Amino acid sequence: MIEFDLETHPFIELNKLLKILNFVESGGEANYVISEGLVIVNSLVETQKRKKLRVGDVVVFENQKIILV
Repeated sequence: MIEFDLETHPFIELNKLLKILNFVESGGEANYVISEGLVIVNSLVETQKRKKLRVGDVVVFENQKIILV
């Protein structure tokens, strides 16, 4: 499990989160894995590439669980 601190930001977009955490090598790859339904947000398959994630959201990708704090 990984805790990702939003610090003073109100949200982060899903594709940017995957890239920042180095789960993907590029924004294009992030968009691809999201559009293919490989990312789960709050127990649901998420296909919105720029989905705004906020404190308390839980993201699962490739058996990695990320909690936004």
